[in-house]
Amino acid sequence: MCSILGVHDARPDADVRPLRPLALSLSALQRHRGPDWSGVFEAPACLVVHERLAIVDPAGGAQPLRSADGRLALAVNGEIYNHRELAGSLAAPWEFTSGSDCEVINALYRQEGPGAVAKLNGIFAFALWDEDAKRLVVARDPLGVCPLYWGHDGAGRLWVASEMKALARLCSDVAIFPPGHVYDSASGELVRYFEPGWRDYAATQGRLAAPGELREAFEQAVHRQLMTDVPYGVLLSGGLDSSLVAACAAKFARQRIEDGDRSEAWWPRLHSFAIGLPGSPDLAAAQTAAAALGTVHHGFTYTLEEGLDALPEVIRHIESFDVTTVRASTPMFLLARRIKAMGVKMVLSGEGSDEIFGGYLYFHKAPDAREFHAECVRKLDALHQFDCLRANKAMMAWGVEARVPFLDLEFLALAMSLDAEAKRCGNGRIEKALLREAFAGALPDDILWRQKEQFSDGVGYGWIDGLKASAEARISDTMLAEAPLRFPVNPPATKEAYWYRELFERHFPGEACARTVPAGRSIACSSPAAIAWDAAFAAAADPSGRAVAGVHAAAQGVAPISICA
Repeated sequence: MCSILGVHDARPDADVRPLRPLALSLSALQRHRGPDWSGVFEAPACLVVHERLAIVDPAGGAQPLRSADGRLALAVNGEIYNHRELAGSLAAPWEFTSGSDCEVINALYRQEGPGAVAKLNGIFAFALWDEDAKRLVVARDPLGVCPLYWGHDGAGRLWVASEMKALARLCSDVAIFPPGHVYDSASGELVRYFEPGWRDYAATQGRLAAPGELREAFEQAVHRQLMTDVPYGVLLSGGLDSSLVAACAAKFARQRIEDGDRSEAWWPRLHSFAIGLPGSPDLAAAQTAAAALGTVHHGFTYTLEEGLDALPEVIRHIESFDVTTVRASTPMFLLARRIKAMGVKMVLSGEGSDEIFGGYLYFHKAPDAREFHAECVRKLDALHQFDCLRANKAMMAWGVEARVPFLDLEFLALAMSLDAEAKRCGNGRIEKALLREAFAGALPDDILWRQKEQFSDGVGYGWIDGLKASAEARISDTMLAEAPLRFPVNPPATKEAYWYRELFERHFPGEACARTVPAGRSIACSSPAAIAWDAAFAAAADPSGRAVAGVHAAAQGVAPISICA
């Protein structure tokens, strides 16, 4: 991944070229995302700056990517996993100028226009300038895995950037560029291009998939996302999702070793990474999974004090004061630094599975399949403000790219088209049973059937408890009572939330920045709507999975495996 920054002035006599020093200085605020190279394109009406993290075609592929005739300029943050198929299906020959997977976007745009973005299977945010048409096209991937913000300066010029920190003090209306949308300056319209049929529960009723079909689809998703020319690894918490990603990646690594296949520059020795407080559940489970899969495993520890010390930088990088996000981002931020130090530039991660399969513990309380499905859709719609934001920004703070195979569009289309009745948990059935059954034999049973632990819980319960205690010592009762006066937009409801909000405001002042962070009560990472599923949720609402009484096995003093059917 990388970072992009652009400015466009639609006035006929515009000349933004004098803004080049400003654009470069703003782009430098994002350079942690792309420490390998910087590139600039300038035209009278448009400036585009790119900071590169070289993953595919490191020696070439510098951006902005230009068409052979020089009339198109493209800056992309992301990866296009189906680029070879798209290049092979072009209606007319195209002169590619690099080995970049992203260059196919120029070809598709030239032949089909902005609507061609719907053909991309990948994670991306891009700005494309068409010099002939004097047209800027901006788009973001369907689920918002890659971050993107936009806003206007005092002169009315449009700015876009990968991270809000580049625009926060320039654009008073800075906002999130919505996932699954494309903006075309020729029409001035923002258009949703991603409208899958599975959003409607009625379209999924009665649809099932054999375990083998689900397993094959996910294995292929992992295989597509192993596209890299640099060393890579997997994040392995020892939970179901990261362990399945690691199992699939390990399978392909073994195949390449056994077959002697060196036709692709993938790295056959699979390294796995975990982090936690000393004695954390995740560290122990990750070691078990790694031993079974044969990965070269690295389990790191951190102390409560190290985590607390990192908090200001974590919040500056993730650009959020959401409690769940801050709790989980901090250990991931610390892990990313260790990974970077080992020379790894890309990792596979397990985000998205809980949203697709209803894996959070509160899903045990879903009243019926229709509401279960609706909550999955709500969670997927919000991923760009929560887990995708965390995984991307916490890792990219140190120039490590996180890829998310569960959100591969081909796999997502299959998994979300399944009737939620087959996904439901409760009454003795563990969460994500459908997924576990599909991978029978791929992992040790104590990993395959391990109960859900949210990342901020699994790193060690002392982490959340320590954060709460630290907030209690820092924030007075009076400060919390007056929170709505100091923070009229999304006022914090707890001392922990107040503390994070203070740290956020240092770098992102103003109401527009505050509105980019989601609000609303949550139980164990639920949407606000799911609080209605159980009367006890309203009283116990907390983002930690431990808040779901009667479901979280560890909170009851029993082994998680005992909840399995």
